[in-house]
Amino acid sequence: MDKVVSSAQEAVADVTDGSTIMFGGFGVSGIPFTLIRALRHKGTKNITAIINNAGGRLANIDLAVLVKNRQIKKVIASYPVYPWFVSPFEEQYLKGEVELEIIPQGTFVERIRAGGAGIAGFYTPTGVGTVVENGKEKRSFNGKEYLLELALAADFALIKAHKADKMGNLTYRLTARNFNPVMATAARITIAEVDEVVETGELDPETVITPGIYVNRVVKGEKYEVRFE
Repeated sequence: MDKVVSSAQEAVADVTDGSTIMFGGFGVSGIPFTLIRALRHKGTKNITAIINNAGGRLANIDLAVLVKNRQIKKVIASYPVYPWFVSPFEEQYLKGEVELEIIPQGTFVERIRAGGAGIAGFYTPTGVGTVVENGKEKRSFNGKEYLLELALAADFALIKAHKADKMGNLTYRLTARNFNPVMATAARITIAEVDEVVETGELDPETVITPGIYVNRVVKGEKYEVRFE
């Protein structure tokens, strides 16, 4: 099955208002910039964004594009703001215009992994005795307290990979791998932005991290020059 679509606009055409969307990336690495800009152009509103950080380092191409356009209703993240400048998300959050759920980073990725694996939830000691435990079930195992964390899943995952074949098998480049593979498993529809599309059979099977069974659409992204952190 050929999963390659002709444009980012086509790839996000069915992303509706109120969708929950996972966005890959960590800092400036592995972010689906082209898909984010296509979503900005489409104008989808009231998005719940599941993402490691809420954008602002690359304000013209990262999640801040959607934040500034008032398309984000809620952010679920582990690193929502930066200590050295005020991002568009932080401005809106301080005004009470957008919601925020902060999750410790290990718990964040494990909740997504659980969503992809069909696991309802899990117990973790992370966050016990902090504001993270507010409103969560707490149990003791072998004399140690744990919090119940529920799985995270999404309507869409917008992810970034290095190469794809036409069946949607994906490889990643270095640290751009980050959250992208696990997010690909935890959404109803996964859309992969890639640097290069090759014919089916050209990828070394040993290098494939995300099998095509998890990927619904592939689009070749635009090239962006960004500085590494």
